[in-house]
Amino acid sequence: MNFSFKNQVALVTGAASGMGLAASKAFAASGASVVMVDINEEAVTNAATELNSAGYSALGIRCNVANIDEVKAMVEQAVATFGRIDAAFNNAGVQSPVAETAIADPEDYDFVMDINLRGIWNCMKYELIQMKKQGSGAIVNNSSLGGLVGIAERGIYHASKHGVVGLTKSAGLEYAPQNIRVNAICPGIIETPMVSGMLESQPEAMAELMKDVPIKRLGRAEEIADAVLWLCSPASTFVIGHALPVDGGYTVR
Repeated sequence: MNFSFKNQVALVTGAASGMGLAASKAFAASGASVVMVDINEEAVTNAATELNSAGYSALGIRCNVANIDEVKAMVEQAVATFGRIDAAFNNAGVQSPVAETAIADPEDYDFVMDINLRGIWNCMKYELIQMKKQGSGAIVNNSSLGGLVGIAERGIYHASKHGVVGLTKSAGLEYAPQNIRVNAICPGIIETPMVSGMLESQPEAMAELMKDVPIKRLGRAEEIADAVLWLCSPASTFVIGHALPVDGGYTVR
């Protein structure tokens, strides 16, 4: 897909690996200056350095998206460096342990909600403040197939991802009149470090999930990046508040 983001600035959280890294590379290859954000400072710094060495423009920032003060400072640093934020992919997230609702650990609930839901709200808050000043922008929030369906013993994760869809729809309505588009993607089972860990630790459960993927393979991080760039591009300017499944057909069964 050939989209031009020349003279634009893209911000990506969870940018040191997986879908975030793929999206960062895709934005850079399309001409954007990229703000790469991750809680792993060494990894995100190295990833940004690699892009800069390849002739692109990237800034790596360490940030815990669950901490609103760190998010505010991160967005301010991004704007101080590049002047604006045209596109944002709020991607940072974590998985929850497999557990029935009645025996799930409250600490796991708080940890997952703080990152997957509060973290996206934190980022949206300050991205939207900047985009309102500019009069334009596009935000894509990373939900999940778990934001569209339920799966037994994954209630905490699915609740967080359903919340992302709700935030996206509400913000989409609020900011469409201000020339700011807010959408979400709902990836299926994608070949990322998170999924690799699940395949190792939960092989039987993952094998059952894969039976319900019509395309019969894992998704690629680059396929998610393609969807993100499309949602941030002029090719999707009439798409508002949508939760786009990119899941190999899982949710249309």
